[in-house]
Amino acid sequence: MLKAYGVHDPAIRKKLEDLAKNANRRGWWLEHAAHLRADYLDHICLEDDATFIREWQPALIPGLLQIPAYAEAVIRSAPAFIDPDKVPKLVKVREDRQAKIQEREGAAEYTAIIWEPVIIHPVVEIGIFQEQLAHILEVSKRQNVTLQVLPISAGVKATMPSAFSCFSFDSEPVVEAVTLDNLRGSSILEATEDLTAYSLAFDQLRSAALAPEASRRLIRGILRSSKEDAK
Repeated sequence: MLKAYGVHDPAIRKKLEDLAKNANRRGWWLEHAAHLRADYLDHICLEDDATFIREWQPALIPGLLQIPAYAEAVIRSAPAFIDPDKVPKLVKVREDRQAKIQEREGAAEYTAIIWEPVIIHPVVEIGIFQEQLAHILEVSKRQNVTLQVLPISAGVKATMPSAFSCFSFDSEPVVEAVTLDNLRGSSILEATEDLTAYSLAFDQLRSAALAPEASRRLIRGILRSSKEDAK
C-alpha cells in the first residue's frame, strides 16, 4: 500500500509500518475503561503512543517498574480514594502497561530517575521490597531502559514538588506532553512553556543523578544489606 500511494520517505514508511504492526494492541486499555479515571486513561494513551518516556519519581517505584505485589500494596494504601474491589483490575492494568518498555519492536525508550529514599526506605513488606529491587535491577539491563538514582546528596535538585512523566512521539526525544501526579490523579500539560520547563527540569535531575551503573551498584548494595539484616 505504501508503494501504491507513493510513500517513499524511509522515516514516514517506518512510522506507518510500526503503527500497522501495533494496531492490534492499540486501545488495549478500553476493556478496563469502566474501572479507570478519565485522567488515567489519558495518561495510558500518551504512554502507549510514546517513542520516548522519561519519568521522575520521588516517592515510589515508577508504575512501569512495579511488580504486582508492590503495585497491590501501594494501591491498597489509599482506600479512601480507591474501591478495594477494583484493586485486582488496577494491578492488571499496571502490568499491561509494562509491555510498552519490554524489549520488542515498537517499545519505547524509557528513562526513570528515582530519588534515593525510595530505594532505601521500604513502603511495603520487606519481602516484597526485596523482590521489587531485584526486579528493577533486572529490567535495567534492557537496551531500551535507563535507570538512575538521584542521591540525597544532590540536595535542592531533589525537591521537585511531585512526580512527572515526559512523552515524545517521534524519532527525536523532544518533549511533546507532560503528566503530573497529584493526590486525586494526574494532569496533562501541553503548553510550550510548560514542556520546556519540565524538559529542562528532567535534564537537570538526570545530570545530578548517579550514572546507570553506579545506580545499579547502589541498588545491589541496598538489596544485599536488606537481606543480611533480615537474617
